[in-house]
Amino acid sequence: MKKIFSVVLSFALLLSLASCGGPTSSNTTTTTAAPQTTAAPQTTAAPQTTAAPETTAAPQTTAAPSGKVDIGIVLPTKDEPRWIQDETRFGDALKSTPYKSQVLFSQGSSATEKTNVESLISQGVKVLIICPQDATAAAAAVEEAKAAGIIVISYDRLITNTSAVDYYVTFDSVTVGKTQAQYLVDHATGTKGQPLYLYAGASSDNNAFLFFQGAWSVLQPKIADGTFVVENSSEAVGLKDKADLTRDEQSKIISQITTNWDFNAAKNIATSNLTAVGDDAKGDVLILAPNDGTARSIADTFAADPAVKSYVITGQDAEKASVQYIIDGKQNMTVFKDVRELVKDTITMAESVLQGKTPDTTAKYDNGKIQVPAKQTTVIAVDKSNVKAALIDSGYYQATDFTGL
Repeated sequence: MKKIFSVVLSFALLLSLASCGGPTSSNTTTTTAAPQTTAAPQTTAAPQTTAAPETTAAPQTTAAPSGKVDIGIVLPTKDEPRWIQDETRFGDALKSTPYKSQVLFSQGSSATEKTNVESLISQGVKVLIICPQDATAAAAAVEEAKAAGIIVISYDRLITNTSAVDYYVTFDSVTVGKTQAQYLVDHATGTKGQPLYLYAGASSDNNAFLFFQGAWSVLQPKIADGTFVVENSSEAVGLKDKADLTRDEQSKIISQITTNWDFNAAKNIATSNLTAVGDDAKGDVLILAPNDGTARSIADTFAADPAVKSYVITGQDAEKASVQYIIDGKQNMTVFKDVRELVKDTITMAESVLQGKTPDTTAKYDNGKIQVPAKQTTVIAVDKSNVKAALIDSGYYQATDFTGL
């Protein structure tokens, strides 16, 4: 009997020792990918993609091994080069700081975005940096953060219709639109009636309105006097004599020309536009494309139409693929928004908050509820004439990233 008791006791001790093991906490900055790789259920990014408890990811893929995050960053998607670039820049900028951070991606879903914010709240985040998937829908998420005492910085895109936004860090979006439009004006044929095709970003993105506002302020006089003829928006034609558009009037135009920031949507709408018009609406055309991704799709579509003799097309973000298009003569320009500077301004603002200081701001933006203090970062027009100086000599890209430079 004593022998049996001894065996049982030894077995119990072994079980006790085994239960004391587990991974150690990491003190390094944590950057995670899309929510679907989130670990344990209590920090799940999106319930519909969470693994069942019995298949929970290994501890090394857990969002924040140490359980605490100082700065939480939520970006819209991993499916666009721009946001992958931003993730890298944030990682670089945070290396020299003592703060722990985490990057999450919303993958085009406002619901996932909200879950990401809730996950960061549960990890004790002090500053939330968020680029909204949908400017209005994001209000619910940041209101939860604000209620938890977290400082909210709206990054690159302004979150609208809420008082829960403390600061906004952005490129001057109106100036982006003006820069694009001015390039078209400067490179027009100079003859009356030149065809103009307008395209815009997503109607859910406040920046799309700011870009268009800036572009319209430059293009409208040329449309009004007949120098340019808008070929793909009856709403724009109807408002051609109005210099300052209301939000509702902008919305009506954007609803006809939206690409939703999507490559395929841009290709489809460009194809539809060219199919709907005759050869007299082609020839030498001007194209206002809202960003580089859509610009490449639209440019390829126009280039494939034999009735289009030439085109001048805009872009923004200086994506590598579009820089190569500019070098090759397939895209005319891009608005270079140095993400290094935008990220630097954002992290400087977050550090000020964490140190109990008031961040420096340069402007205020009306988000429909409050005037949000903002820090603006400058932009540069880049075409074939200055692509090397602006993007290679500045160290933003390497010359080896491109051919024909």
